[in-house]
Amino acid sequence: MTLHTELATMMNSINQTFQLGGEIEINRLGYGAMRLTGQPGNFGPYADWEQGITLVRRAAELGVNLFDSARSYGPEWTDKLLGEALHPYAAQIVIATKGGIDKPAPGNIQVDGSPATLKKQIDEALVNLRVDRIDLFQLHRVDPQTPIEESIAALKEAQTAGKIRLIGLSNVDRSQLDRALAIAPIASIQNRFNQEERGQDALVDYTAEHGIAFIPYGPLGAHPMKQGAALPAQSALAWLLRRSPNIVVIPGTTSITHLEENWATWELLAADASRLPVVSQ
Repeated sequence: MTLHTELATMMNSINQTFQLGGEIEINRLGYGAMRLTGQPGNFGPYADWEQGITLVRRAAELGVNLFDSARSYGPEWTDKLLGEALHPYAAQIVIATKGGIDKPAPGNIQVDGSPATLKKQIDEALVNLRVDRIDLFQLHRVDPQTPIEESIAALKEAQTAGKIRLIGLSNVDRSQLDRALAIAPIASIQNRFNQEERGQDALVDYTAEHGIAFIPYGPLGAHPMKQGAALPAQSALAWLLRRSPNIVVIPGTTSITHLEENWATWELLAADASRLPVVSQ
C-alpha cells in the first residue's frame, strides 16, 4: 500500500457518520446504556434516575444520535430510562435495543430466542421506549434451542408489521450471520472488539464489505459486569473509529465528564488528520 493510499484510507475511516441499514444516518460515536442500571450485576433501576436522564439528554445535546439498550439491562430499566429521557424523540435520534435474553435475577441470564418470546419482548420494548417502531432491534444472543433462522424470521415478521425498522445481531460468528442474511437483511453486528481484543478482525472486514455496521461492545476493554475500563478512552475509541468506516462505537458511562471526554475523540481525530502530510499522486 502506497503512502497516498494509506492516507486516503485513514481519512475515509474517520468519517463521522454511517448509513445504518443503508437508510439511517448515525453518528459513529453513540452511547451504550448498559451502565444505567442497578448494581451489582446491572440489575434493577439506576440508583440516580434523574442524573441518568440528565446524562442521556446531554449525550443528545452533544450530537450522539444512536442509543443502544437491551431488555436484559435491568431488565427493561434502560429501555424505560431512555424512553423517559428522550421522548418525544427528535427526528435524528435512533434507538437500538435487543431481545432474546432475560435476566430475572442478578447473574441469572436466560437465553430464549423463540419466536413467541421475541414477539412478546418487542411489544414490551415498544411500550418501555415509548415508540411506535423500534429503529434497530437486535437478537442479543443465538438461542442454542432455537435455529437462528426461526429467530430472524420472527424479527422479519415484526419488521413487516411495522414494529421494528432494522434487524441486528449480537454475539455471532460469520456462519450465523450468513444464515441470518439468508432470511432477512441484517443492518448491524454487535460483538466484543477493542484495541487489545482483536479476534473479530475478519468479521469487521466482512461486515464492511457488506455495508453492515459493526458495533463493538467493550470498546474500552471493560468487564461487562464491573465498573472501570482497561484502556485509555480517547485513544481506544480513536483506534476503533480509524480501524474501519463501518465501526460504530457505543461507549457507556455514568459520568457526564467522561461522556464529554469520549465525544472529544472527534477533536483528537481531527487534530491527527490536520497533521498528516500532503502527498501527491
